[in-house]
Order: sequence, then C-alpha cells, then structure tokens
Amino acid sequence: MYIVETLDNLIHQTAFFNLELGNYVMIAVALVFLLLAIKFGFEPLLLVPIAFGMLLVNIYPDIMVPYGEGGAGGGLLYYFYKLDEWAILPSLIFMGVGAMTDFGPLIANPKSFLLGAAAQFGIFTAYFGAIAMHFNDKAAAAISIIGGADGPTSIFLAGKLGQTTLMGPIAVAAYSYMALVPIIQPPFMKLFTTEKERKIKMGQLRPVSKLEKILFPIVVTIVVSLILPTTAPLIGMLMLGNLFRESGVVRQLTETASNALMYIVVIILGTSVGATTSAEAFLNLDTIKIVILGLTAFIVGTIAGVLFGKLMCWATKGKVNPLIGSAGVSAVPMAARVSQKVGAEYDPTNFLLMHAMGPNVAGVIGTAVAAGTFMAVFGVF
Repeated sequence: MYIVETLDNLIHQTAFFNLELGNYVMIAVALVFLLLAIKFGFEPLLLVPIAFGMLLVNIYPDIMVPYGEGGAGGGLLYYFYKLDEWAILPSLIFMGVGAMTDFGPLIANPKSFLLGAAAQFGIFTAYFGAIAMHFNDKAAAAISIIGGADGPTSIFLAGKLGQTTLMGPIAVAAYSYMALVPIIQPPFMKLFTTEKERKIKMGQLRPVSKLEKILFPIVVTIVVSLILPTTAPLIGMLMLGNLFRESGVVRQLTETASNALMYIVVIILGTSVGATTSAEAFLNLDTIKIVILGLTAFIVGTIAGVLFGKLMCWATKGKVNPLIGSAGVSAVPMAARVSQKVGAEYDPTNFLLMHAMGPNVAGVIGTAVAAGTFMAVFGVF
C-alpha cells in the first residue's frame, strides 16, 4: 500500500499531470524559436536563452515564483526577472553595446542622425495604434518601443511605466523582430527603392580623429541628459561603454563590458524574458495585439527610414543610397548588415556597411530618446 501510494505521488508530481494545453502550445513555440536560432542562425545569442526560458517556465511554472512562496522551491528566474523590472539589465546591455560599437560613421556623417530619427516614426505609429486598440497610455507607450527593434529599451520602458504584466509579450516581440530583421526588412527596402537607387555607391567617409571619438560620448551625454534627464540611464551607459572603448586607457573595462559582462547579462536577461511567457500570461488577445502592433511599427519604421533616404538621395543629387535608411531602426548591427546585403545583391562591389552604421547607431540613440520622452510625458523618473 505504501509503495503504491508513493508511486502515485511521484506520478502526479510529473509535469504531465500539471500542465494545460496552453503550456504545450508555448513549449512548441519555444522549440520553433530554438530551431530558428540553432538551425537557421537567427540571432542565436538572443533566441536561445529566450526560448529556453520559455521552455522552463511552461514545464515548471514555479521557477518564476519567489523562493518559499506557497511552499515553492523554485524562484531562480524570478530573481533574474527582477533585474529586468528594475531596469538594471537593459542599462548594462547598453553599456556593452557602447563598448562594442564604433561611432565613427555617425560622427563622420552627422546627417545620419536624420535617418535614425525618421526610422523612429514607427514608434509613434504604434503608440496611436495601441491607443486605438484600447490600451491605456502607458501600455501603449511601452508597446510602441517595439517599433525601434530595441529589446533592452522595450524592457526598460515597460518596467519604468509599471507595465510588468505586458513585459513578457513586449520583450519577446521586440527580440523576435530583432532576430528576424534579415527576413522582414528586405522586401520593403526593395519595394520602395528603384534598382538604380539600390546600386548607388557612396563616397568614402572622412577619417574621424581620436579626439572627436573621445569627445562625442561626453558631449552627447551632457546635451541629451540636460534636455531629457530621463534618458540618462540608457544614454549614459551607452556613452560610458563607448568612452571605455575610445579613451584607450581602460582596455580591461572595454573587454569586460563588451565580452564577459555583456554575455552574462544577455544570458540572465534572455532567460528571464523567456520565463515571463507562461501560457497564462502569453496566450491572450492582448499578446496578439502586441505582436501585430510591433510588426506594424517595425515595418513602418523601416519604410520611413528608406523614404527619408530617398529624400536625401534627391537632395544630394544621388549621393545617398536610400537602402541605408532602413538601418535607422536600432537593431545593431543587424540592420546595417541587411543594408549591405541588399545593396550587394545588385552590385557586389558596393560597400554600404559603414555608411549604414551611422543611421544604425543614431537609431539606438533615437529609441532611447523616444523612451525618455514617454517617461517625461508621464512624469516617471
């Protein structure tokens, strides 16, 4: 009798007796994400930890329950998630991005700021679209940042605006679209440009001095933070990482921020974001709306960047290839690589990557400014 009772308890403790249909659906989604990341190479650094977090929480939901609450003994990813909620991990990601990125193309061609700004049009399109879908103002603002294809900023703003219940769908949508940049952008880049425009070769960028590269992060931090203090956590960390890189006197900090620390943060952030996608939280109408709004915003941002690139092409009498405008979304450096790839399809000798990095970096700054603007509007600091 004791043996039968013990075996019965063990059997009923297995996940098979505790999961619902929705959990199995989310497990299937996680497996698809893993397939995309591992077999097809779609941003595996993002999708592998996100998908695995999704897998874990839908097999063992208590992994997102604080230790000891209700007798649960899980809690690991709950504490990882708190670092997202407190905006710690997104800020550290920005520092790593700054340490990895050369701002030289943006400094050499300041007009790139305009392309980065144009691509943010998708954010505000999504904001009004979310309002039309009956999300409240703060939820709409948090959702809209998906249009910038910037996962860390989406998480940062959702946490700051208190939209923690939507953070999982927002973050997964943002990171998914970042990973799918090579699939989503090219059709719209080609649709809104002519073959002649796609073949335009841009002149070599001017050399940027070391002094300029050192002054740039300092000046941008001072100017942007004075005008919009709410951007300081993101812009400040981005520029601090870049100052590590360009100063040349803190090589160890540069290496740590761009390698070990960056990858540790990506693991923690990715798994915790994935772990917010329990079936109960994810499989609902709001999630579908967020996914649609995010995709729409990303497409609109891509189109706006390309169209502004066409305008600059006309204004400069054919000196600007409109394809670099699509890099104005802040998926660094994926969007810039897509500009290069599409251009090379029509002229293998065309090298657009460095030109596209200018709008790409400008897009990172622009998305952070957009997030800071929403925070200022809602009185959140």
